[in-house]
Amino acid sequence: MDSNVISTSLPAIADDLGTSPIALKLALTGYLVSLAIFIPISGWMADRFGAKRVFRAAIGVFVLGSLACAASNSLTSFVLARSLQGMGGAMMTPVGRLLIIRSTPRNELVSAMAWLSIPAMVGPLAGPPIGGFITTYFTWHWIFIINVPIGIMGIWFSTKYLPDAEELINRKLDWTGFVLSGLGMSGVVFGLSVVSLPALPTFVGISTLIIGVVASLLYVWHARRVAEPLLDLSLFKNQVFRVSVVGGSIFRLGVGAVPFLLPLMFQVGFGLSPFQSGMLTFTSAIGAFTMKFGARSMFARFGFRNSLALCALMSATFIAINGLFTPETPYWIIFMALLIGGVGRSLLFTGVNTLAYAEIPNEKTSQATPITTVAQQVSLAIGVAIAGGILEISTLFHGKELLLSDFHIGFFIIAAISGMAFFSFIKLDPDAGHQLSGRKTCKNEA
Repeated sequence: MDSNVISTSLPAIADDLGTSPIALKLALTGYLVSLAIFIPISGWMADRFGAKRVFRAAIGVFVLGSLACAASNSLTSFVLARSLQGMGGAMMTPVGRLLIIRSTPRNELVSAMAWLSIPAMVGPLAGPPIGGFITTYFTWHWIFIINVPIGIMGIWFSTKYLPDAEELINRKLDWTGFVLSGLGMSGVVFGLSVVSLPALPTFVGISTLIIGVVASLLYVWHARRVAEPLLDLSLFKNQVFRVSVVGGSIFRLGVGAVPFLLPLMFQVGFGLSPFQSGMLTFTSAIGAFTMKFGARSMFARFGFRNSLALCALMSATFIAINGLFTPETPYWIIFMALLIGGVGRSLLFTGVNTLAYAEIPNEKTSQATPITTVAQQVSLAIGVAIAGGILEISTLFHGKELLLSDFHIGFFIIAAISGMAFFSFIKLDPDAGHQLSGRKTCKNEA
């Protein structure tokens, strides 16, 4: 939520800091770049110092970054503070997931991942209306100050309830891999962010994107030649892991565009206020929450392959339905469409996040977790870039300001992209992940 909460508050923050909202988008980009740099090292940190210890430290760093944001008095200090927050967030997300995987029995992992998927769905949707409310009725500083008591509670709860017994693994840090992966991921994320939401000249984004792609290719070359790479790409030899990451990334290309396109369409195309738009889009979060209670039973009944393939098609369909909305569409129809779409997307997220670990041995989970997290961040950034590019191209064709039809075209295109994930999931073995869902295998049924 924190990564999205400032989006509706940018004008107020920019005015207070004496800069423009466009320039302040660098703060959003700085957070994402920091995530991209430090997520790859999170697995090594958890192995070397203990996941519980790293998780608590990450919360502490995030809280310090929040205080620095609230105390910022210039664009530079605010961007640096957001980058510090990103360092904490980069460790919290993958290490938190790693703690769940290591401490949860395999047959209960679906339910655990269902709970973990809810914040990922709710956060981006809840952030804008909450940020707008705080900025309107208080001051923007409270967006960050409220993280302090929440962070303190997080450290206390993790100290009290997370398991202490951990076997530390003192493996050598792959410094070359850290530099190449950091340059690669941050270059791709920063480049796409600048291209899709121009806060700097376009050539800067394109140049950075090229550097990121080259560094990523160099990392692939490097990882195949060292004994203990930072991100072990040999995990992709496992079909279940490969399909989970690749299929999930394809699906997220579309999903990453929805929180970008939908509020813009409601505000620009429908003429709604930011708060009204936020209340509409929040309907998807309600669908995400209700999904939690049926995730395990669905995977147990239909299996991961059938469930994920069906959810990919269903979710793509409801993304396309967004492209049929007009100001005359009754709100109850919009509510229902967003609600059902949220159920499908959240169920798919739960499935791919769980299935990725179905055949990964425990000693390799610290390698798998940063890979899946990096894939998520990059695919979401690409999704936003695609959406921004579609709108830009559409306006070039008709030479006018954004029209409602531009958003409709965007939804149809990203729905088609998301639907392509079906072809990845349908390749899975029917029994894939049966040990996680409790489903009887086809052999047992026979």
